[in-house]
Amino acid sequence: MYNFTYWRICRNLKIFNIHILAKIISIANQKGGVGKTTTAVNLCASLAISGCKVLLVDIDPQSNATSGMGFPTNSMEGSVYELLTGIRSPKDCIKKTEIQNLFIIPSNINLVGIEIEIVAMQEREFILKKRLDEIREFFDFIFIDCPPSLSLITLNSLVASDSVLIPVQSEYYALEGLTMLLNTIKMIKNRLNSNLEIEGYLLTMFDSRLKLSNQVATELEKYFQDKLYPVKVMRNVKISESPSFGKPVVVYDPLSIGAKNYTELANEFLRRNGKEHLQKFDNILTYEAPKFEVVNKENEETNNRANNN
Repeated sequence: MYNFTYWRICRNLKIFNIHILAKIISIANQKGGVGKTTTAVNLCASLAISGCKVLLVDIDPQSNATSGMGFPTNSMEGSVYELLTGIRSPKDCIKKTEIQNLFIIPSNINLVGIEIEIVAMQEREFILKKRLDEIREFFDFIFIDCPPSLSLITLNSLVASDSVLIPVQSEYYALEGLTMLLNTIKMIKNRLNSNLEIEGYLLTMFDSRLKLSNQVATELEKYFQDKLYPVKVMRNVKISESPSFGKPVVVYDPLSIGAKNYTELANEFLRRNGKEHLQKFDNILTYEAPKFEVVNKENEETNNRANNN
């Protein structure tokens, strides 16, 4: 448990009658392998380095965000499982990371069976919301790393959230999966959480050399316009290496392309949330997609015959 007394005094500015509550953002996509956990870990780390007080809630039974922050996944004390079942208070589940201003509620394998335990509870869709409401005053942002499914756990996350950040892999199947997720978000907004909004769409595993990556980017720009982050997370080996060291890539190799992508994302995230004064990183990158020439097959065959003659 971390002592939050000082932060309660600082954040509850009673002199001015101002009460600040954290914005809660779910990072969700029912398709696996699109970079949800990588985005959660590195965006949280980048915002914490910028000076924001950030909490990462790992609600995925795979516990990758937990291990990616250097915490053991076999620990049973103070996990999100105990948070959801009410065994421990939310404050007792919060753990401080090695990065200043960044905290985590870790996950473990017990979470696999959590849906069976909470399915009979009253207002089961609001369990996580009630738990997080108790600690919102201590943070600027709370991020929830969701599992790759549209399960009761994910439903709890979306009901508890103010917005959803959707990582999209630069591949065709990733576009197909968006329809189901957006329908789910629409249903939740209509029935359970009218305040739920789309925080934005983030292109991940982008490779500017591939025509498909650029086509996916074009389609997202066409349909989602300003909701699509201008930042693209490139394929980068350092991003893949960093979890094995239990560190975000922005700490593991701050000069790598992957680290620069996520610090740029943090800058853009702060700008969209009216906190430009906290922007700390100046390594803004630009991405210019290669231009592909449309080839007319008939003309190509004619030219080939002429060359052979």
